[in-house]
Amino acid sequence: MCDICVMNSVKEKMLSRRDFFRASAAVTATAAVGGLIAAPPAMAAGHGGVVDMTHVYDGAFPTYFGAPGFSAEQAFNFAEHGFNLFNLTINEHTGTHVDAPLHFSADGQSVDEIPVGNLVVPLCVVDIAAKAEGDADAQVTPDDIRAWIASHGEIPDNACVAMHSGWAGKTGGDGFRNVGSDEKMHFPGFHVEAAKMLIEETGAVAIGVDTLSLDYGMSGDFATHYAWLPTNRYGIENLARLDQVPAVGATLVVGAPSHRGGSGGPCRIFAMV
Repeated sequence: MCDICVMNSVKEKMLSRRDFFRASAAVTATAAVGGLIAAPPAMAAGHGGVVDMTHVYDGAFPTYFGAPGFSAEQAFNFAEHGFNLFNLTINEHTGTHVDAPLHFSADGQSVDEIPVGNLVVPLCVVDIAAKAEGDADAQVTPDDIRAWIASHGEIPDNACVAMHSGWAGKTGGDGFRNVGSDEKMHFPGFHVEAAKMLIEETGAVAIGVDTLSLDYGMSGDFATHYAWLPTNRYGIENLARLDQVPAVGATLVVGAPSHRGGSGGPCRIFAMV
């Protein structure tokens, strides 16, 4: 066979890098071989840096109910035993953590059942920091989602849509829970209608916030939790450094825990930018 024939034959059989990822995105049933799955399409773009989206937490980190959510007891220490080992007691919903569908449903996916392909996803950041600066009860609304789409294009399939409210910098004081004279917390979150819009009009699999709850602090009925999680979508709470990632183009890697039957759990999350 002539050289040019060989070259043309090889070209016909090879997928370009872009075609490969388009093909991966189109696969609806992934064949697993030793845990191997098709690469998420968000990986196709390539990235040059990593941003840690995770708060370091301890017993003093703010929690929704106010009680400490973490404690550590040292069972072995290097001086006496030659190694260090701690026994941890952790509330699942402490620090930067995932809300699994099971958190607000009777039979939704537990944290270990969230498909790994839904944990490496395109990140879309909706910035409401200016609005939240003047109104602690601000929420991401359908209009905010529409404005984001008008500026950045359609929300990619399997995306995480995250709210940047500027709240992450308040974790060191009382302003994070922000309990008012009415004895209610005041911090931003997703309006239930925005969650419903994402469910009905996009292929997003996760929403994230830089506050203590997917619902805003004043919520008395957890409407957003109840709308979002039972659809086998998940949430992320207490994200950090959303001001250091672009509105579109980053890939979020969610290191969710895999304890059997869990309703969520602390996780290490980073964005490739």
